[in-house]
Amino acid sequence: MNYHDYGIVSGRMPTEDGRVPMSDGAGVVEAVGEGVEEFRAGDHVVSCFFPQWSDGPPPVADFSGTPGDGTDGYACEVVVRGANWFTKAPAGYSHAEAATLTTAGLTAWRALVVDGALKAGDTVLTLGTGGVSIFAAQIALAMGAEVIATSSSDEKLARLRDMGIRQTINYKTEGEWGARVQEMTGGRGVDHVIEVGGPATLPQSITACRIGGHIALIGVLTGASGEVPTAALMARQQRLQGLIVGSRSMQNDFVRALEVTGIRPVIDSSFPLDKIADAFRHEESGAHFGKIALTM
Repeated sequence: MNYHDYGIVSGRMPTEDGRVPMSDGAGVVEAVGEGVEEFRAGDHVVSCFFPQWSDGPPPVADFSGTPGDGTDGYACEVVVRGANWFTKAPAGYSHAEAATLTTAGLTAWRALVVDGALKAGDTVLTLGTGGVSIFAAQIALAMGAEVIATSSSDEKLARLRDMGIRQTINYKTEGEWGARVQEMTGGRGVDHVIEVGGPATLPQSITACRIGGHIALIGVLTGASGEVPTAALMARQQRLQGLIVGSRSMQNDFVRALEVTGIRPVIDSSFPLDKIADAFRHEESGAHFGKIALTM
């Protein structure tokens, strides 16, 4: 379950009446059609956010082909889709774990590894405790990077520290958290910012990021538009890159990386499919830490 799914079911992101929601899904292959060689019956698979984007540069700037938005999604028991709509799931993952990868996991992977060229010794700033931010922290730690994380909840900050994140900031009590990040890094700033807030948080992210650093603009939780401090961004020679999830090829690379690193998704809670409304209410509350799953 993702913020995108909530946008659809709440009507904030208009789509066709009667649309089956949920962009992410995982399950077992029951049968394959003629000519399908990549999968066989019994394989565990996970869906792709952009089935039409196999590899290379992004060919799409909307959600017209995205399950749960432009086409029917995975809030159902059985689907029939083309082979390009899926990749193999990581070995040993439950279906609930695998379903967290499509949007949140792959977005974090692309932001840090594909676009950001993350390397050991880098410092990554994550905002909040949603799925993308937690995945980003896990990926960064697994690859030898340092993580600084923010949240408005001291309880959630304690859970982040339990994950191995040594430096945390409560952004409610520390309003100028960009300056605080500068202090934590000895005045250098972080190499990468996982920016999920949008207009209201971007100025602080620019302050927190090092000169020549990378800000991955992933979310718009604070609004779809707003003022951008372009002079500060330019003066600090930072790269602000917008992105939405990634390609099927990126997802295959991500799955292999998960199998090697042993990263397992953080799942806050699971709801049966017929309790999907309760699951969305839980997401709406903001009380969750990590992902919310629907199961059969």
